[in-house]
Amino acid sequence: QVQLVESGGGLVQAGGSLTLSCAAAGSTFIITTMGWYRQAPGKQRESVATITRGANTNYEDSVKGRFTISRDNAKNTVYLQMNSLKPEDTGVYYCNANYVNRDGSGSEWGPGTQVTVSS
Repeated sequence: QVQLVESGGGLVQAGGSLTLSCAAAGSTFIITTMGWYRQAPGKQRESVATITRGANTNYEDSVKGRFTISRDNAKNTVYLQMNSLKPEDTGVYYCNANYVNRDGSGSEWGPGTQVTVSS
């Protein structure tokens, strides 16, 4: 079993920055792809950015050039640096991690962290 703990959300003015962190904990696992997703009020959850274990990244079009995803494999931690934030970036941000362990493979979600961008 893998547990994810997120941190770094909050309230920021438009144009500001926030950094989200997500650490994975558990016993004997290897994290493969990690990612950040967000869900705005009344909308479906959408992918924001993903990163493979080899650091290949993928971004949703609206965040390209503003957000940067990175990871520290030794710490099983993924980060999302968010710059030039816009009110439309407001939502609950969820960390996701795919993993393999002795029982096979799986995918876990963090509990979510609120990001609010005021205009």
